Amino acid sequence: MRKYFQILLMALTLCSCGEYNRALKSKDVDYKFDYAKRAFEEGKFVQASSILTDVITPLKGGPKGEEALYLLGMSYYESKDYLNSGVYFKTYYNRYPKGQFAELARFYCGYGYYLDSPDPQLDQSETLKAIEELQGFLDNFPKSDKVTIAQNAIFELQDKLTLKELQNAQLYYNLGTYMGNNYQSAIIVAQNALKTYPYTKYREQLELLILKSRFQEAQESIEERKIERFREVIDEYYSFINNYPDSQNRKEADNILKIARRYVKE
Repeated sequence: MRKYFQILLMALTLCSCGEYNRALKSKDVDYKFDYAKRAFEEGKFVQASSILTDVITPLKGGPKGEEALYLLGMSYYESKDYLNSGVYFKTYYNRYPKGQFAELARFYCGYGYYLDSPDPQLDQSETLKAIEELQGFLDNFPKSDKVTIAQNAIFELQDKLTLKELQNAQLYYNLGTYMGNNYQSAIIVAQNALKTYPYTKYREQLELLILKSRFQEAQESIEERKIERFREVIDEYYSFINNYPDSQNRKEADNILKIARRYVKE
């Protein structure tokens, strides 16, 4: 019985491949589209995308052209080829801004880029593209049932960009006075990140790094600048403590204040 099922499965596979090859070689556009649509429904996304690539141009402007273009984007999306899916989804919503699948095309375009977004230490061009596309979806379809998903994805992507800036600021901090005042660079990078992403979950870490950078900068300063810079440290300390009175880093911050007060009479 088991051998019978194996033979049956092999026969069905050969039959399926044979039909795919016939569709691939066929000059009948409607037949190719119908096969591609059926292949998509059966989860054969690579086959569907191969056939749909052949028919989107001849079907353009016809009643099936809109659906063919959307299905091509979805075939790549389901195959986890988010770069190509994004290209076809964008083509779709630009060509059919009020089309039947415009809402889904805009959503999956952005969400595909979100899924493809790289680790923070890598180039974040795709992350920026994902935010742009998802924001475009929210702007055009504010009442969609996918709004919450898109918003959460944007928040996550923004946190990824913030983490990259935090890592950059930390790198400057670690460099210290090597070939210049890298503490000031750490402060600028961290402050810019806070201005750009004020609601980030990395806010406390960024503010602590600013405090530590000001402290190290003050310690490395010439005597004539120490009092002025330690005053800045104290101001930064109170700002940090006011924002995070129960911070796990309170002890470190308090130690910084203790040293700063040796130089500044309040």
